[in-house]
Amino acid sequence: MRSKNSGLALSGQEVAAAREKARHMNLDGISKTADLQASLRAALSSDMVLTDPAEMLRFCRDWHGDVTSGAVAVLRPRSTVDVANAVRACRDLQLTIVPQGGNTGLVLGGIPDQPDTQVVISLERMNAIRNVDADDFSAVVEAGCILSEIKDDVAARGMYFPLALGTQGSCRIGGNVSTNAGGINVLRYGMTRELVLGLEVVLPDGTIFNGLSTLRKDNRGIDLKQLFIGAEGTLGIITAVSIKLTPYPEQVATALLGLNSLDDAIKLYRRARRDCCDLMSAFEFMPPLAFVLAREAIPDLAMPIAGDYPAYVLMEISGSGLVDIADLMERFLTGVMEDGLVVDGVIAASQAQARNLWLFREGMNEGQAKRGPHMRTDISVQLSRLADFVRDAEQAVLDALPDCVCVSYGHVGDGNVHLNVLPPAGIVAEEIAARIYKAKTVVNQVVDDYHGSISAEHGIGRLKRADFDARLDPTRRALLTALKQAIDPSLVMNPGCQLNFPNLS
Repeated sequence: MRSKNSGLALSGQEVAAAREKARHMNLDGISKTADLQASLRAALSSDMVLTDPAEMLRFCRDWHGDVTSGAVAVLRPRSTVDVANAVRACRDLQLTIVPQGGNTGLVLGGIPDQPDTQVVISLERMNAIRNVDADDFSAVVEAGCILSEIKDDVAARGMYFPLALGTQGSCRIGGNVSTNAGGINVLRYGMTRELVLGLEVVLPDGTIFNGLSTLRKDNRGIDLKQLFIGAEGTLGIITAVSIKLTPYPEQVATALLGLNSLDDAIKLYRRARRDCCDLMSAFEFMPPLAFVLAREAIPDLAMPIAGDYPAYVLMEISGSGLVDIADLMERFLTGVMEDGLVVDGVIAASQAQARNLWLFREGMNEGQAKRGPHMRTDISVQLSRLADFVRDAEQAVLDALPDCVCVSYGHVGDGNVHLNVLPPAGIVAEEIAARIYKAKTVVNQVVDDYHGSISAEHGIGRLKRADFDARLDPTRRALLTALKQAIDPSLVMNPGCQLNFPNLS
């Protein structure tokens, strides 16, 4: 788990560079920006408006540090009314708005790309847990609440919020909802969308939509909250969320398994889905390289099983009450090992051992980052075709880029593959960029051949906008345009994210 603001801390050199960049801006631009900043301070409380380039930098740089931009200002409201006032002030000044949660997104959806006309509205100070109802198994939380803090708070009351992400120590629930985040528990609990009972949203004209119901069944026409889940801030700013809770899983069994192939991993999942039913909460596959990468990031990680197998599965089942989870895991693994589906494996004997197993899954991402810029994908295909897709896509990349390394891993239970491509060491930035672009083109073609999705859980943002646009059929485009026209005709909210709408008036 990353610590809060991990990856966002600024070096002295970065602070100096931001200020130097501001000093060298065109003088007319400086004057106009200064006037806009003064107008924002006049309209809003003074402590809500950040304008120092060094203070704004962490809001204008992406999680991996690959992209750094700027903004007219960063606004940090403390309440829903503050957000509404900020939206109205931006509209009056003809500024557009980039909503931002924890800034942990991977597709540049929360990063401004028009520094002279955009304002970032950060929800980080709206971090109150407004209510937890144990009998209703629900909570109402503000958009700036850090995910891990929500999970810890409700766990102390004997309940569980099942959304689980590698960045849960830094990401915020408003961003999770706005991007419809996925994570490791999707196969049991669904995407974020399925955990949301209601929303409070500030609309592009500054009005407030209050839909913070916690009702499970409410069939009064169109479910308006669904318009904003996964919209990445293009239709409004989520300020609070009603979330669905479950009983806390007091029993958890975690196992790391060695297999002969990814095909066997698919067979194993099918067997686990049948034998463990809905008690299975995670089923991740990893290649052997995952362990090398994880130990590059966390050198003291101890290899939990001795062999070097072609494929690995990290599996978890969990529950509470009268079910014996440990016995279920042992009986299941005994059967699949006798049948030859699993070659070797280990079951965590404690929470610490389980955490160590998960560190391999999380550490491999850190290890890839340590190797420098690389292509990151977020693909979904039919579960029944996942192994074939990985095989075909990796072969296509190696045919086109024989000096690159493929790293494929992901969530078997929901068909989500992260097929990443690592360029060779020692080449210049331009060659790295060219290889990443080529790899993306090659992989996306295989995705199209498999009728898959180029975004399983990360969203579209700005990074995937062109690829999304190129694959959009006319009917879907017309529906998206009609929604934008109806809710945000002035194109105030997060312009350039997901789609450009140049013809709206």
